[in-house]
Amino acid sequence: MHQRTIKELEQNHDFNTSNSRGEKRTRYVLILTFITMVAEIIAGTVYGSMALLADGWHMATHVIAFIIAIFAYRFAEQHKNNNAYAFGTGKVSVLGGFASAVALGVVAFMMVLESIERLVSPDEIQYGSAIAVATLGLIVNFASALLLKDDHHHDQGHAHHHHDHNLRAAYVHVLADALTSVLAISALIAAMLFGWNWLDPVVGILGAIIISIWAFGLIRQTSPILLDASIEEAYCQKIKSHLESIDDIRIVDFHIWHVSANHFAAIISIVTAFPKSTDHYRALISDFDKISHLTIEVNSCLDNDCTH
Repeated sequence: MHQRTIKELEQNHDFNTSNSRGEKRTRYVLILTFITMVAEIIAGTVYGSMALLADGWHMATHVIAFIIAIFAYRFAEQHKNNNAYAFGTGKVSVLGGFASAVALGVVAFMMVLESIERLVSPDEIQYGSAIAVATLGLIVNFASALLLKDDHHHDQGHAHHHHDHNLRAAYVHVLADALTSVLAISALIAAMLFGWNWLDPVVGILGAIIISIWAFGLIRQTSPILLDASIEEAYCQKIKSHLESIDDIRIVDFHIWHVSANHFAAIISIVTAFPKSTDHYRALISDFDKISHLTIEVNSCLDNDCTH
């Protein structure tokens, strides 16, 4: 009889980093953002402020982004043990972060188009009312940022510095909102005091550029994970060198890739004239703890010569 059951030999495929606190706080931020979005879109239209209107529509895309973030949390948790997903749902939060980054890019593009239109055809602005509503938006953004930032650090401090790209994307969206609000208020005050009406749409373009940079940064972080990017080359070389320094082992196939933001899977195929159990080779690289799922294939060298 087998000394170990099949159950004991099975490897865990749950690479989902649960963050119920982050999900709960994202819900709070969603409600705050939605209320402020409606107020700013109405006020921007009534008072004729491009900066305020841009801030409102910007918030609309963030509402969508927060809905995506909450959906990603729910989907990953509900399907983490679903065998239809080969390595679990660890990448769902990364996909949520990527989708939010794309939404940020769309926001920036819309802001540029609207700002150019206002430069060509400027509208009359009711400064006092517009500044008041923009200030309210900034307060909401500040409160939302505190909610998400506090939870973000909590997750890092108690989860071995695991990265929650879903929460990170939500946090960046809030920061982008806060930036747009600050720029809108500054532009409105300058236009009211000095008559620089052109500053309102120019500030909209400046905000769009900064938001585009943030969006690109999020895409650079998440896209390699979604494309099964490998771990650092130096880490790969350490594993290879360690294995091939033992007996006559030669590596014939070697792959390490992301199965979530913080976990890696590996397939290592070796050839040797003196094959041992797979447990033996697992033990040889047990110190390389970044690998969460390991598959080892052992091939016997028929001619007792594995040097080539």
